[in-house]
This record gives sequence, structure tokens and C-alpha cells, in this order.
Amino acid sequence: MLSLLPDSRFQIALSVALYTEWQDVMSRSEHLPPGMGPDDARPFLRYLASLAHLQAVHYLWRPFLRDPDDDMVLECVVASGSRYLVTHKLRDFQKITELGVQPVTSAEFLQLLRSEP
Repeated sequence: MLSLLPDSRFQIALSVALYTEWQDVMSRSEHLPPGMGPDDARPFLRYLASLAHLQAVHYLWRPFLRDPDDDMVLECVVASGSRYLVTHKLRDFQKITELGVQPVTSAEFLQLLRSEP
């Protein structure tokens, strides 16, 4: 299997609040493969965090999005100057286009990477 990480064409931006959210979400049984528990997800999350740029957030954009729990994602994206937000929740993040950020699915992001020279 070909690994996409690390890749010099992009960098993961991660705030402390967002990492904490990742830990919470990825430890839920519905997000884990069969037979795996929360302890199995932690090494993968630590690996992603080791590749990420730790982004300090100094300005809060709350409330901005429909789901207030998503505002911490927006804050990290804006603070890091990201062009894209990779998410499966496109509808929830449509408003971030007002701030110059394009929400894309993982498939769309991979297509963008493949189309770059």
C-alpha cells in the first residue's frame, strides 16, 4: 500500500482542541474497525499528530457555523491559512467559503493532488 503521508504538497494543521476532538471521535466504537478498541486508534492519532503543524489559535470565530462544535475546526483552518478543509461534512462547512477556504471530501482532495504538476 502506497502511503500518502508525509507529503511535501500539503501539511495537516492541528490545534490542541482539534486533536482532543480527534481522540474523542476516534475512540468511539462506531468509528473503529471490528475487533479494535480505543487503544488501537491512539498510535495512529499520535502518528498523524507527529506529522502535523501545531497551529496556535488566537482568534475565535464563534458562533459562525451551524454546528457550534465545528467552530474549533474553522478556527484552526483560518489561523493556519489553509486553502482546503478535508471533511465528509461538506454541507456543514459551506459557509467557510466566505473566508476563502474550500471544503472538500477526501476523494476530491486526492484528485486535487493528482492534478498538481
